Amino acid sequence: MAEIRVNGVGLHYEARGEGPGVVLVHGSWSDGDSWARVLPGLAESATAVAYDRRGHSRSEDPLTQGSVYEDAADLAGLIHGLGLAPAFVYGDSYGALVTLRLAAARPDLVRGIAVHEPPGTGILLADPDLRPIGTAFADRIAAVRELLEQAESAAAAELFVDSLAFGPGAWEQLPAPIRHTYIRNAPTYLDELRDPDALDLDLNALARYTDPALLTQSDDSAPMFGEVLDLVDLSLPTVERHLYAGAGHAPHLSQPEEWVRVVLPRVLA
Repeated sequence: MAEIRVNGVGLHYEARGEGPGVVLVHGSWSDGDSWARVLPGLAESATAVAYDRRGHSRSEDPLTQGSVYEDAADLAGLIHGLGLAPAFVYGDSYGALVTLRLAAARPDLVRGIAVHEPPGTGILLADPDLRPIGTAFADRIAAVRELLEQAESAAAAELFVDSLAFGPGAWEQLPAPIRHTYIRNAPTYLDELRDPDALDLDLNALARYTDPALLTQSDDSAPMFGEVLDLVDLSLPTVERHLYAGAGHAPHLSQPEEWVRVVLPRVLA
C-alpha cells in the first residue's frame, strides 16, 4: 500500500510483482480493491498496479467538480510517476472510458489497452440509429442520479447495481464490504454524472491510437455495451474482441481465472 501525488491529488495504489507494467483502472462506485482476485495472477509475470481514482475510498477528494479529463490526466501521471511507461492499461466500465481517453490523448504512455463494457452513452446518443438504446440507458441513470441528488446513497447504490450494472437482486448478493464501498463512493458517481463529457468519447481522436486494443463484453450484460464497443471497434486500427460467457459487468470479480487467461498474454505481448 502506498500513495503518490499526481496533479496535486494523493492517489492510493498497490503494486505487486515484477516485469512489464500493467495498470488497472476501476469503474464507478468501486476502488482498487476490486482487483484483488486477479492481482496475484498478474503479479506472477508483470508489475501490476491497482489504484483508487481521485475521490474514491483512500485517495484524496479535492471537493471540486471533477472531470473525466482529470481522471485521464491522473492515470497518465501515475504511469509516469511510477516509471511504468509505456504501460499496458486495463479499464473496467467507467474506467474503460478513462483508459480510452488516455490512449487517445497520450499514446506515448501506452503500449496496449484492454477495456470491458465502457458505458459510452454519449456516442450512442449522437447516432440516430442507436439513440433509442442510449436514451433508455440514460433514463435508468437518471433514476439513480435523482436518489443521489437527495443524498440517498444506499438506495442509489442498490438501484445502480440492480438496474444498470449486474441485474435484479445482485445488490443483496454482494459481500458487505463491497456494498459499503459503493455507498461510500456514491458522491463521486454523482460528480461523474455532473460532468457533461464523462460518458462520451472522441472517436476521431481515438482512431489515432495504433497499438493493440482488446475489447471485451459478457453475453449476459446489457446490449448497450456491445453497441458502444462496436463503435469503438470501428475507430481503432488494431482490435481483438473477446466475449465472456455469463461473467456479467465485472469478469475480474465473477471469473477471475478466465480474466487472467484472457488479459495476461496481452500484457506480456
